[in-house]
Amino acid sequence: MKSLLRSGPVQTALAFLLAGYLGLVLRTMRWTKAELPRAEQVWDSDGPVIVCFWHSRIALSPACWPLGRAQEPRALISQSADGEFIARAMTWLGFPAIRGSKRNVGKPRADKGGAQALRAMLHWLKGHHGVAITPDGPRGPAEVMGEGPPLLARLSGAPLLLVGLAARPCIRLPSWDKAVLPLPFSRGAIVWDGPFEASRTSDPAALGRDWGGRLTAATEAAEAALR
Repeated sequence: MKSLLRSGPVQTALAFLLAGYLGLVLRTMRWTKAELPRAEQVWDSDGPVIVCFWHSRIALSPACWPLGRAQEPRALISQSADGEFIARAMTWLGFPAIRGSKRNVGKPRADKGGAQALRAMLHWLKGHHGVAITPDGPRGPAEVMGEGPPLLARLSGAPLLLVGLAARPCIRLPSWDKAVLPLPFSRGAIVWDGPFEASRTSDPAALGRDWGGRLTAATEAAEAALR
């Protein structure tokens, strides 16, 4: 059964159904967005930007990209079989994928596409576009940010924005990250933090811990906004 579900035609069909469902849900949701002038300045500049949200909120992530921003985003998706399914769905939702594992970003000897993904993201950011990352994907630990996003911010010089996402009512899936699946006509909340930058002298591990804590706080604030 698992091999059948991971076959190309079945994954394509399931991804199409998921994208259609999420497209309907996201269009019918009522959104509350926290005002953050500094984040809005990043969007208005039409320059490169790195956006981070937790893996559990990936179904809500298309809503965080401002409709008025001309630059097309790219989403970092792992090269796993599950990643293939997610990549297809995200592409139909307007987030074409850059394939690779963010846990190997910056490690030339990585065997999960990390070096290739890093080059692709740097090239995309150099063109004044945006990249979306789930810092705890593809398999956790949940809500823990490693060195990948700080390294990407340091090498690219692009500002990084953290976004907390929430929906109510929603379904909590029995996945490792307790993924949130929004329901039609539900309420949604978006809370931003940043922008942040990484200098050449900054410690990626320390920044990862700091930014990870801030991202969790933004996610909790989004949840609180819907109570």
